[in-house]
Amino acid sequence: MNLLILGRGKTGSLVAEYARERHHHLRVLGAEENKNAQALTAAVLQGVDTVIDFTSPAAVIDNIAACLREKKNMVVGTTGWHSQLGKVRSEVEQAGIGFLHGANFSVGVNLFFETVRAAAEAAGHGYSGQIFERHHQRKKDAPSGTALVVKRIVEEISGTELEITSFREGDVVGLHELIFDSPNDRIYLCHDAKSRRGYAEGAVLGAEWLSGRKGFFDFKDIWREL
Repeated sequence: MNLLILGRGKTGSLVAEYARERHHHLRVLGAEENKNAQALTAAVLQGVDTVIDFTSPAAVIDNIAACLREKKNMVVGTTGWHSQLGKVRSEVEQAGIGFLHGANFSVGVNLFFETVRAAAEAAGHGYSGQIFERHHQRKKDAPSGTALVVKRIVEEISGTELEITSFREGDVVGLHELIFDSPNDRIYLCHDAKSRRGYAEGAVLGAEWLSGRKGFFDFKDIWREL
């Protein structure tokens, strides 16, 4: 496949590394080269099969708009833009492309979500709950997209809305904790990412999965098929 990777940060660099391991052809554009999506011209996108975006909340919407104009499939691992999810979904469906997004492209995190779903019933049995998330100090959005998914799962299962506490410190890759506490015991669930490699692998495999497909997809719904 011919891939265009947006973002030269730590995750974007790992996406490029893994894509090369999978023998894909690729080009990478960093933030300085693509301000306001100005580099995403018809000429640049010609011949590109899929665009993979790991940029920032401030950049991703312009990038999506540019790719939709040229009807290019997208995999979006950037978070912090999901208030516009409905609008983007409608535009994707009108453009007739394939679009895969996710709060987290790690298989381990998606298994964590399923564990959260099982534990969420605790909120209906006298347990009080809280969510904690920690990321590196350069992460722009807070709470993280992953923490928001955890919160949404608990609310869907139990009807209880939990508070999220966010920390931005050092070079923490991603630590998410869900705690349910009662006078008798404590339930503690944790996912601690040791590297960004899992995110990169999920994004590249997701781009391969998306080939030949049209529609608006969430990684949490398709990761078992990879």
